[in-house]
Amino acid sequence: MKTLVVTGGIGSGKSTVCRYFASRGIPVYDSDSRTRSLYDRCPELVSRIGEVLGCSVTGPDGRIDRRKLASVIFSDSSMLEKLEGIVHPAVKDDFVAWRDSFPGKGIPFVVLESAIILEKPLFRDIADRILLVDAPLETRLDRACRRDGVPASLVRGRMERQRLLNDISEGRVVPEVDYVIVNDGDEASLVEKAAAVYDSVSL
Repeated sequence: MKTLVVTGGIGSGKSTVCRYFASRGIPVYDSDSRTRSLYDRCPELVSRIGEVLGCSVTGPDGRIDRRKLASVIFSDSSMLEKLEGIVHPAVKDDFVAWRDSFPGKGIPFVVLESAIILEKPLFRDIADRILLVDAPLETRLDRACRRDGVPASLVRGRMERQRLLNDISEGRVVPEVDYVIVNDGDEASLVEKAAAVYDSVSL
């Protein structure tokens, strides 16, 4: 089963493209939601996280306290690296099992939605093709502010954690991908571009 990885920064339109693929019957693996699901489904993973980070990251119910975890990793980059060293292999294994659950009949490919594929070599070998959805940085910022109803300063803080994607949007880095959609128009234009990628990957 072929895997198309869809990536892009905050406000790029990546999720809209993934919804389009889903509307065409393509299974979409949302890395963020599946990671949250792993926290809830795998107590051994939660236990391992606490052991490696050396602190409690659970609430009274024994499940991951996401606010507590966030306060630990975002104040210490070494903690974030330790967390990723545990969680990313688990997510990769979960994706492979998910992908292999589809028989392939009538499904030309599956989609992995991931913002980190370009930064994390661990995931590169599961990508047959990579699609980057991009837009000028200020356009992305404006979209995210309007979408979430939050101030620009808050969105900029989130964007700072996606430096490579920001550098790509600013033209400082040429991405190593198979397709690029520049989402600088309306949604109809974005869907038209996504349809062309669908046709190409389906061949």
